[in-house]
Amino acid sequence: MKFPLIAAVSWLTLASVTSAQTAAEPLAAATAQPERIILNLTADPQHEMAITWRQAAGSAPGKVQFAVSEAGPDFVNRTREVDARSENLTLDVQEQTGFQATYNSVVLKGLMPSTRYVYRVGDGTHWSEWFQFSTAGKSGEKFSFIYLGDAQNNVWEHWSRVLREALREDGKAAFMLHAGDLINRHSADKEWGEWFAAGGFIHAQTPSIMTPGNHEYGRPIDDTGARLSPQWRPQYTLPENGPEGRAKLKETAFYVDYQGVRLISVDAPLLHGDEAERAAQVAWLDKILANNPNRWTVISLHFPLYSSEPDRDNPRVRDALKPLIDKYKVDLLLQGHDHGYARGAAPTPKGEARPDADATVYVVSVAGPKMYSVSDLSWADRKASRTQLFQHLTVEGDRLTYKAYTANGVLYDAFALQKDAKGRKTRIEMKPATPELWTPGKKKNTNGDLAQ
Repeated sequence: MKFPLIAAVSWLTLASVTSAQTAAEPLAAATAQPERIILNLTADPQHEMAITWRQAAGSAPGKVQFAVSEAGPDFVNRTREVDARSENLTLDVQEQTGFQATYNSVVLKGLMPSTRYVYRVGDGTHWSEWFQFSTAGKSGEKFSFIYLGDAQNNVWEHWSRVLREALREDGKAAFMLHAGDLINRHSADKEWGEWFAAGGFIHAQTPSIMTPGNHEYGRPIDDTGARLSPQWRPQYTLPENGPEGRAKLKETAFYVDYQGVRLISVDAPLLHGDEAERAAQVAWLDKILANNPNRWTVISLHFPLYSSEPDRDNPRVRDALKPLIDKYKVDLLLQGHDHGYARGAAPTPKGEARPDADATVYVVSVAGPKMYSVSDLSWADRKASRTQLFQHLTVEGDRLTYKAYTANGVLYDAFALQKDAKGRKTRIEMKPATPELWTPGKKKNTNGDLAQ
């Protein structure tokens, strides 16, 4: 990861956190103790793991100590130490200008597949506790992951329980996938502080991949002046295998091959604007879908191709992506933005359901507390309004199983996809008897910033 000549600010006390920030709110300095520690998957999850964290401005260069995990504490006698890429950066955040912190990033390389590792981060004097992670295994081996829609508002107060319930349901998930709008205001460092505090040690033990939403961009996003959150690249270390030569798409458009699944992050906000960025991303997506050795293909993006909210539509995103999704028979789209829940087979151009069991399945979901109305969608096999959800997906060989749970841990939706020898899918409905939590309506919730 290469840091831009911007960046970072301070760790914030969370005694009175809200998503409505003002420029007058004070910021505390980043601490000497390592903070905001997070794991990210790389393009080679069998042999690598990315680690990023933050310390006080002027801290000594960062280091990572790691070893193969053991049953007891004697692993400390067998640790290796690697230097981080450390940079003291200054960031003009929404709350105040000129705050500084040291950001550190390491990609551990040469790791063994299917292996549990232990690690800690620091500067040689100040160290974190020891954390653990596991590398990916062979293609076709069973694994599960968690998919989360928008967190966005009141993240510390409300999103935290959804994330923790998701880990309670599946504590051995291989990674988490975030479908954009992690926070509400792209440069509000207090909100990023909420996001990291809500996840706590989870971020440091379960790797994440994330695609940006419109709220990770400064407005407007529909022209060449789109401004990605200045914290995005310093605080995450994501794959850099997106469109070549497109700096705006670095660490926002990328893919990861994980045990037989190609997971693709599409930077949907940039499909709205600059035609050069749009064309570059579409050409890149065509290439990586055409040359895909994996059994399964999953695309994550923020703007849904088919909106669940009555007053929204994203024709530029749909026009850019739908031909490729159909051409290459993408299996599943995991989306956010609409603050409701809908799941169904790929609609026809008129928005009607497709009965074809081999059709792409589209999902829209929300994890945070801000809610929009959900239309009476003809294409949706299951929908919900005013409901926070998290999703668990399990993949093993030729079978992908999807389960959606409400914030209080109730199974709400489920289906499976089974592939035959030719790669053709059969969709198996597994919806529980849980009543559908949907009511008609067209008025948007007024919680937070409702701008698209």
